[in-house]
Amino acid sequence: MEYRLLGRTGCVVSSLCLGTMTFGDEADEATSLAQLDAFVAAGGTFIDTADVYAGTASESIIGRWLSNAPSDVREQVVLATKGRFPTGDGPNDLGLSRRHLSAALDASLRRLQVDTIDLYQVHAWDPLTPLEETLRFLDDAVTAGKIRYVGLSNFTAWQLQRAVDLAGFQGWSVPVTLQPHYNLLGRELEWEIVPACAANGLGILPWSPLGGGWLTGKYRPDERPTGASRLGDDPDRGLEAYDLRSAEQRTWDVIEAVRQVADARGRSMAQVALAWVADRPQVSSVILGARTLEQLTDNLGAAGLHLDEEETALLDAASDPGAAGYPYGEQGIAQRSRRIDGGR
Repeated sequence: MEYRLLGRTGCVVSSLCLGTMTFGDEADEATSLAQLDAFVAAGGTFIDTADVYAGTASESIIGRWLSNAPSDVREQVVLATKGRFPTGDGPNDLGLSRRHLSAALDASLRRLQVDTIDLYQVHAWDPLTPLEETLRFLDDAVTAGKIRYVGLSNFTAWQLQRAVDLAGFQGWSVPVTLQPHYNLLGRELEWEIVPACAANGLGILPWSPLGGGWLTGKYRPDERPTGASRLGDDPDRGLEAYDLRSAEQRTWDVIEAVRQVADARGRSMAQVALAWVADRPQVSSVILGARTLEQLTDNLGAAGLHLDEEETALLDAASDPGAAGYPYGEQGIAQRSRRIDGGR
């Protein structure tokens, strides 16, 4: 396992992070505990959850595991969770208001059985709550010793920049990470979000680095998935809807490129896809999400794997999302190349 700094902080985390959205849902408690044990045995130190994963089950399982873990394991774990989405049926049981986040944070601390959460992330933008209210609450939580660092998740570039600028101007705790959807099939955040993270020193924590299983090679063209997989259970599932993604030739070009590199390396496709995203600019740690211990064990095989220039170039070319028009097309390329031939 390799280790990196968490954004611009001095906190060190493992380059692979154990995502626990499956805990208490797709992975029962015994499987979840086995994953936690295997992860730390492989040198993993960074664990990510949220207060709405499997209801509250994910945080509760982690809390029980931490309470029974040896002291040296507990001391090395860097724990991250999130708040924002509904935790009840009331009108104030969601959002980024001081009222909701105060209750949500205290509940997460109880379930996780810790006094302090290392990285507390707002799970998504809230268009109703003034950003000043959210950021001031987070700064107060840092001052109170309830959290150590502030993170963002699923923010756009302008939202991220606004949060960083406002917190910095007010002297509040500035966000240090962003957790976005990022993989070989989803690279559009490289147009704005990655540069914004780089400009502000935020570490990126990619979720769904395997594209919901697509990059493992388990799916085939014109063959709707069935059986025990996320798309097998529900082919119309969210970002990973089978029919939409399958209809794009780029999807199969990317999968074939990953397969070529994996075969040549004698590695699994998942390990190659994880290695690619782990070495992207600004990435601090890659969030693994596994349904089974076997899946996690294979994913952990990506630790320390680095692709060479030729392999990276092959994957980059196959996964290039293309230009999105102005200002990302020819004009954007010319501006980034600092052309001085009189062009504007």
